[in-house]
Amino acid sequence: MKHFADQLAAAVKRTGNSVCVGLDPRAKNLPAELLAADEKSLSDLADVYTHFCNGVIDVVAPLVPIVKPQAAFFEELGPSGALALGRVIDHAHSRGLLVIVDAKRGDIGSTAEAYARAYLGHDSPWRADCLTVNPYLGDDSLTPFVDVARERGAGIFVLVKTSNPGGRLLQDVESDGRPLYSRVAEHVEGLAAANLGACGYGFVGAVVGATYSEQLVELRRAMPHTWFLVPGYGSQGGTAADVAPAFDANGLGAVVNNSRGIIFAHARPEYETVPWQSAVESATRAMIADLKSALR
Repeated sequence: MKHFADQLAAAVKRTGNSVCVGLDPRAKNLPAELLAADEKSLSDLADVYTHFCNGVIDVVAPLVPIVKPQAAFFEELGPSGALALGRVIDHAHSRGLLVIVDAKRGDIGSTAEAYARAYLGHDSPWRADCLTVNPYLGDDSLTPFVDVARERGAGIFVLVKTSNPGGRLLQDVESDGRPLYSRVAEHVEGLAAANLGACGYGFVGAVVGATYSEQLVELRRAMPHTWFLVPGYGSQGGTAADVAPAFDANGLGAVVNNSRGIIFAHARPEYETVPWQSAVESATRAMIADLKSALR
């Protein structure tokens, strides 16, 4: 049986970096040549999203271990967007990439199990290697995701300390002298430790934002068996130095996501004179070098 943590560790070692490219297509940010002047239907736009995301995948597949399509931008287009998401996931797999579907699902009982069975594993309809999960309905809301992930050799990343400023409203609330995110982290670490792979990490991971560097250090110490998915690098202000504490001594334990800074690199001044796919490649290589420098 496959183990997601071991697959991720192997992919990071093979590529020599921990960059996760977020696939967040938005019509207003796409390269101009991909959009005709006339208004497009939702179905037409879904085809453009597929073409764009697959074009990004073709560039980054030799460079990075994993990609993360954001389900919301596809769902916004309705049924045609859902079909586009499926095509993008399939294309990423065909190019040898692992895929995290960022859908932040969370529910209880049979509903949570249905979400898990819909998304997790290559035998599921969505064929995701991993899924982001919201834990705020309690421990029984996580159990179906953990069980299905174990059954299918997949993984989950549980929201622990997110990168957005408003996350503090709930995640930092003190209870018996501890912030809520610390209690969530303790539970997630327990699930990870109970489901270890050969790499020493579990298939239950944690979303921990780069924008809260002190908490990132704290949580790495508290969660030694938990892979981190680290958003917030680049456009949200997180730096390579901020994310460096997420890694262990072997350079494992975390993948760092960058969405806008890579897929829309054509809009950055330093890349605006080159083809959009060349801009994607240059921005990806620059991030890889930035992380390597910080880890050294």
